[in-house]
Amino acid sequence: MTHPQVLCLGEILFDCLADRPGQAYEEVESWTPYPGGAPANVAAALVKLGTPAGFIGCVGQDDPGDELVTLLTHLGVDCTGVQRHETAPTRKVYVVRSEDGDRSFAGFGEIDTTEFADTRLQAEQLPHELFFQADFLVVGSLELAFPDSRKAVFRALEMAEQYDVKIAIDVNRRDMFWTDSTESKSLIEDLIKRVDFLKITDEEAAWLFDTTDAGAIKYRLDSVEGVLVTAGDKGCTYCLGENEGSMPAFSVDVVDTTGAGDGFVAGFIHKVCMHGVKYLENPEQAKEVIRYATAVGALTTTRPGAIAAQPLPTEVAAFLASH
Repeated sequence: MTHPQVLCLGEILFDCLADRPGQAYEEVESWTPYPGGAPANVAAALVKLGTPAGFIGCVGQDDPGDELVTLLTHLGVDCTGVQRHETAPTRKVYVVRSEDGDRSFAGFGEIDTTEFADTRLQAEQLPHELFFQADFLVVGSLELAFPDSRKAVFRALEMAEQYDVKIAIDVNRRDMFWTDSTESKSLIEDLIKRVDFLKITDEEAAWLFDTTDAGAIKYRLDSVEGVLVTAGDKGCTYCLGENEGSMPAFSVDVVDTTGAGDGFVAGFIHKVCMHGVKYLENPEQAKEVIRYATAVGALTTTRPGAIAAQPLPTEVAAFLASH
């Protein structure tokens, strides 16, 4: 079996998308569940692009948990790091959509955010053997909201540092995951101090750093090798080593923006795994990597759902050739 080159740690869940766009949560008559959760999305997108990836997280011992693990396994994602909880349910998130496809998270139904299985991820059960062979660990910040999974995140960082695995974070701020969202900023700042690559939205950048300038953020953090600041349909800016630049978004017919940022992260990590971190030292090569990542993100918005919408390498190549 191929050892995963990238480990993605965090939540896997069902995004329950409102079937009709433009409705408020209270008005929605029907929902369609789509597999999601940022780290799981990244793992699935990486495997589709051709980079071996593994997912580490916790799901319930229930039908939704079975369905999600079966899906990842079917796609080729390594699931040896998946834990199952006997009583806590697999998380569902309800998502409403605007008329132009932008989504907003509307809640968790009848269940409190602290009661789901992903919050129960156990640090002592993280498999060491996965870290021996890996080149990258990708984490988000949502699992910092809960004591058990927070310990698991920081334990994974220790193991990554021990085995010389590069660490990337996509902050993915979602206040509704936290029982007290005022705690999130300092914990996210602690996490960012430990990473090699930071992917952040312009809103998150303004919240954490009072600037959306990728170069200024990289200079302030000092320890990171790269900063990527995404701004949806306004494109992204980046600072990779000494190379700073911006990339406009591709114009596509947007159906659902869920998972676009995760596609972008996967496209970036895939290219870095293919060529090595030193590849980013060349300005033109760095730009090419960002253009590829931007294309993966754009294509992910053209179909509903996060994982279902992710493109294959042939689709990305054809898209780039025609743009």
